[in-house]
Amino acid sequence: MDVISDVLRSVRMTGAFFFDVTNHAPWVCGEPGEMDILGRILPEHDFLVPFHVVLYGSVFLEMDSPRPLTLALEAGDVVVLPGGNAHFMMSAPGMRAVVDHAAYDPPIGPRQVLRYAVNAGNGSPVHSRVICGYTGIDRRPTHPLWNALPPIFRVRAAAHHRDRLLHLSALGVAESEDYRTGADAMLAKLAELMFVEAVRQLIDDPEQQVHGLVAGLRDRHIGAALKVLHAESSENWTLESLAQRVGLSRSVFAARFAALVGMPAMQYLARWRLVLAARLLERPGTSVAQAALDVGYTSELAFQRAFKRQVGVTPSAWRKRSMVSKAETGVAVRA
Repeated sequence: MDVISDVLRSVRMTGAFFFDVTNHAPWVCGEPGEMDILGRILPEHDFLVPFHVVLYGSVFLEMDSPRPLTLALEAGDVVVLPGGNAHFMMSAPGMRAVVDHAAYDPPIGPRQVLRYAVNAGNGSPVHSRVICGYTGIDRRPTHPLWNALPPIFRVRAAAHHRDRLLHLSALGVAESEDYRTGADAMLAKLAELMFVEAVRQLIDDPEQQVHGLVAGLRDRHIGAALKVLHAESSENWTLESLAQRVGLSRSVFAARFAALVGMPAMQYLARWRLVLAARLLERPGTSVAQAALDVGYTSELAFQRAFKRQVGVTPSAWRKRSMVSKAETGVAVRA
C-alpha cells in the first residue's frame, strides 16, 4: 500500500485559477490571505490554497507572520501555502506594497486575459516570471495530509522536472483564459498534478522538516502501521493488535505513533475512516448505511454521530450537498 497515493487520491480539489505574471525590477506584489480573495477567485469553494511556480529569474517571498519568513526563490522553485497565509513577493528583500484585492477579480468577457506585467513602464528588462496558481480544496473532513504539511513549503524541481512544471503552468493559464467547456475539471486536474508533484518532492527530500503523517511514514515501524491502516482500514483494529502487527510493545507503539503522527493511532484510524466515508457518500447510489459498513462501522447510528461530530453535518446532508454540487456543474447524478 502506497499511503501517500492513497491519501492524495482522497484530496478533493474542486477548481483552480492561474495567473501569469511578468515582473520588471524593482517590483513588489502583495498577496492577500486565502479568505480575503476566495470569494473573488473561486467563490463556490470552501478553502483556497495558493502556489507559485518561478519560471524565470529570481524572487523573494516574505511573510509578516508571528514567525517572519523570507525565501529566496529561483527558476524551477515551487512554493505551496497550505495555510493560505498572506505574503509578499518582490525583487529585493524588505519591499512592501498595498495589497489590491480587486486585482484578483477575474476579467469579464468571453476571453479572460490573465497575463499581467508588474512595473513594465520603467523600461527595465524582464526580471522574473511567475505563475500564480490558486486551487479550491474541500478540507472536510479533517484530512491527515493538511495536518502533516507546513503552512508554507518550497520545493526545488529537478532539472528534468522543470519542463513538466512549465508545461502544466502554461496549460493552466491558457485554460483560465479561454475557459472552454470543461474548464473547471481541466483546471482542477492541472492544479492537482502540480500539487501532487510538490508533495512528492517534499516527502522525498530528507532535508525537509516534516511532521504528522509524513514524519510517521519515515519511521520503519510507524510507517508499517500506517500502511496496514490504509490497506485494511475497515478491519476491527485495536492498539494491541496493531502494535503486534508491526513488532512493537503496546506502550512503545502508542507513544511513538502519537509523537510522530500527532495523534493516537486509533484516533488517526477513526478520522481516516471518515475521510473515506465522505468520498463514498459523494458517489451516486451509495447509501449512508453502505458507507458506514464499508469503512468499518457496525452501527449506522455510531457512524452518523461520529461523522456529524467531525465534519459538522450529518452524512445525509453531506451526500445531498454533493449531489447538488454535481448537478450544478452538469454531472449526472441519481439518488
